[in-house]
Amino acid sequence: MLRWFRSYLIDFTGLAIIAIVVYFISFGGWVKGHGTMFQLPNSFLQLNTIFLSILIEAIPFVLIGVLIAGFIQIFITEEQIRKWIPKNRFLAVTMSCVVGAFFPACECGIVPIVRRLVSKGVPIYAGVGFLLTGPLINPIVIFSTYMAFGNDSEMALKRMIVGFAAAVMIALIVSFFYQKSQLKEKQTLQVVSGLPVKKESFLRRLDSMLKHSIDEFFDVGKYLILGAFFAAFVQTYVSSQTLLQIGEGVIGSTLVMMGLAFLLSLCSEADAFIAASFRNVFPTSSVLAFLIYGPMIDLKNTFMLLSVFKVKFVLNLIVFITVIVFICTTFLEWF
Repeated sequence: MLRWFRSYLIDFTGLAIIAIVVYFISFGGWVKGHGTMFQLPNSFLQLNTIFLSILIEAIPFVLIGVLIAGFIQIFITEEQIRKWIPKNRFLAVTMSCVVGAFFPACECGIVPIVRRLVSKGVPIYAGVGFLLTGPLINPIVIFSTYMAFGNDSEMALKRMIVGFAAAVMIALIVSFFYQKSQLKEKQTLQVVSGLPVKKESFLRRLDSMLKHSIDEFFDVGKYLILGAFFAAFVQTYVSSQTLLQIGEGVIGSTLVMMGLAFLLSLCSEADAFIAASFRNVFPTSSVLAFLIYGPMIDLKNTFMLLSVFKVKFVLNLIVFITVIVFICTTFLEWF
């Protein structure tokens, strides 16, 4: 019941924001010009402009991402990926991170895939490597990062290199603490008792791919809208000095940006556009922490992980991710 209410509340909020924005785009000048209703403050118009600019830049990359994710979801099986996972722990972690880096799936769709991989025998630490790099440094994400920062490859390269190194370290740490699957028992039973899926025709699979892409687009789109609105609100109504005071210094600003990344729950194909809006407020390392931490773990993803894996494992994974990302990004700033 709570999940149903939360889902529809987010849907309603996103639609309400869009309706308000469209209304003021269409009638904002009339309201202001005739003065018959009320005078819109300039700050609200500025918020509207910033919100739209973030949204317009991000949506094409979200569309590309969900289409490719839909293709992989339907046409590529877990067994085809599993064949590339070695038995050796270190090689398995490295290989899973490499495979994830070329797997264009956002964090919204990666959890069910990892669940199926782990349930079919892929080690939990290899699943974690795939879980972390898939949404973080796949080609769509890196290209969108490059575009978001004004065709500057520096931030895209830092995200790719530091993010990959952090993912490998986190997966290796998991490998020393956990060897069993860590799936909830009900998840294991569901997979074991599942019936084999019949081979479908190409057109049926293409139809399933499009349906999956559409569902994923609307699922991630509402979080993008809320995130873009929040970022626009912060830029409009919160002064740079206030943000600098909250996140003063490298450590404080990094923690603030990691907290924002967790709460905003943005799709990784679009988070770079919101992160770029903070580059003149916070140090590069803090913005990089936002770009790395969010795709690895956020509020939305946490609920998805808790529905699949044991609570203790998820909480420990969040601690591992937080500590390693913080160390890697602050290390980059100081050295």
